[in-house]
Parts: sequence; structure tokens; C-alpha cells
Amino acid sequence: MVSCLTNYMPNNQFKRGELYSFITGKASTAIARRLQKKFNAAGLNLTIEQWSVLYHLWKEDGKSQQELCNATFRDKPSITRLVDNLEKLQLVKRVASENDRRINMIYVTKIAQKLQEQTMEMAEETLNEALEGVPAEKIDVCKAVLQIVYDNLK
Repeated sequence: MVSCLTNYMPNNQFKRGELYSFITGKASTAIARRLQKKFNAAGLNLTIEQWSVLYHLWKEDGKSQQELCNATFRDKPSITRLVDNLEKLQLVKRVASENDRRINMIYVTKIAQKLQEQTMEMAEETLNEALEGVPAEKIDVCKAVLQIVYDNLK
């Protein structure tokens, strides 16, 4: 069966066991875990998933829940749950859209704004730790390859 797959997969550069770990994103998971540990050590009551929503709101405040779904690659129920929890933590507020009252726009609160610099520093520190010893040109190649993979499957 594997030899049949090889015939149909000319770009198959991975052994069977490697393919699974490649797809599941071991590196991404390790980075997220490390960042979560930093949040916990700093006493921040914030999950990586919640932080990813805040991250997109810090970039552009006042997004709809659908825009947050698109930005974070999550489904509507997941974003609804994340926004609900962020609202309970007083980190975001929902405001009915002026154009369409059925749509809620999500805004960060002053409390969340105060977390931005601290958490972004932790994220940058974590990424620097993850990329330690990796030459810049290899990072550029990696980003380009992953963009092509994403574009192929979009």
C-alpha cells in the first residue's frame, strides 16, 4: 500500500511516522504550551485560545464574531464560547453593530489593553526561544513553504 501511495505522491518527502507529526503541528503545540506556561507563571488567568482572540482585537479592535472566526480559524461555537469567557473576565465587551443589530462587534476593555504589552513580550520571547539557532534564511524558506501549503489547501 505504501508503494502505491509513493506512486501517487511524487512530493512525498516524509516517512509514514513523520507525516503524522508534521500534520499535527508538534512545533506549534510546543510553542503554545511554552507560552501558556509563561502566562500561568505570571499569574495571568488567560488561555492561549483567549489570547489569540485578543491578539486579533489588538490589531484591529471592533471585529464581528464572524471576522474573529476567520482570523483565528475557529468555528462560530468556539468563538462564541471564547468571547463569552473573555467577557466574564471583563477583557472584551460586545456592542451591537450600528448597521445590523443582529451582529455583535467585539471590543477590548481597558483591562485587556493593559495586558497587551506584557503578553506580546512573552509571545516574542517564546518565539525567540523556539527559533534559537535557526538561521534567518531557513525561517524565510519555512514561512514561504508553509504559505504555499496553506494556499494549496485554502
